[in-house]
Amino acid sequence: MSKMVVFVIPACNEQSNVLVIASAIKNIMAPLAYDYRILFVDDGSTDQTLPVLKAEAAVNNHIHFISLSRNFGHQNALKAGLDFADGDCVIMMDADLQHPPDLIPVLIQKWEEGTDIVYTIRKEQTDLSLLKRKTSAIFYDIINNMSDIELEQGTADFRLMDRKVVEAFKQIREHDLFIRGLVKWMGFSQSGVAYYPAARLSGESKYTIKKMVRFALQGITSFSTKPLYMAAYLGFSFAFLSVLYIPYIIYSFYQGHTVSGWASIVAAIAFFGGLQLMILGIIGLYLGKLFMQSKSRPHYLVKETNL
Repeated sequence: MSKMVVFVIPACNEQSNVLVIASAIKNIMAPLAYDYRILFVDDGSTDQTLPVLKAEAAVNNHIHFISLSRNFGHQNALKAGLDFADGDCVIMMDADLQHPPDLIPVLIQKWEEGTDIVYTIRKEQTDLSLLKRKTSAIFYDIINNMSDIELEQGTADFRLMDRKVVEAFKQIREHDLFIRGLVKWMGFSQSGVAYYPAARLSGESKYTIKKMVRFALQGITSFSTKPLYMAAYLGFSFAFLSVLYIPYIIYSFYQGHTVSGWASIVAAIAFFGGLQLMILGIIGLYLGKLFMQSKSRPHYLVKETNL
């Protein structure tokens, strides 16, 4: 019996792309000796993505879909697909064809050679804007310098995972998912494959600057307590500066340049303000994480599926 490869593809307002990528995968998998299933996760689309998937699934037994009750975000949509995937290996990729289907045989070959996780490394094209290249580089520099994991520059969510890795991933119950970091943290045998992204087929990127910043913060706070130490250092710095302010206060007092009562008030405000920033920074971040995790809300809700 041939092995099963399951493709997990999140889709949010990708009505023009889903059938194209399904056709591309079909052409790639046709000469390979594997069964395959394409599992689309409709992440609260407001266009015709879901009706298009339903119509295609009715005539193509390789197509399956999960429709979420609303938009839960790219990472949670990936989690939904992994939770439902039941193949010998799972390949995650985006619906916009920027993750080249031609790379699929390479991922499968490395998996057959014994690699549990085959991830991809995006090589930035020279025609991209300087701002885009710089922000991408800064993103990975911040992640690597401020977290306890090491991600290669350009690591993408286009990857293959063995069955045992998928089963292990299902045990993760973190609220803020940063999947590329979690996969790195999990261990197992891993290797990377470089690729150049293709142009987006149609539609617009869902990752705005605001979402990218939030994504970076999720990655940092999920794998490191360094931001807490930074809050502490900042608090100590303000407190220390307030101590250095004392000689100036004394000098002003003897020179007669003071207003009655201002020196002690300013010194006290600066000192205790620094201490408060330190304490609130530590308590606030930890409490915020605990608060969101304690709710135990599911990562997603399924509205309908044909599985």
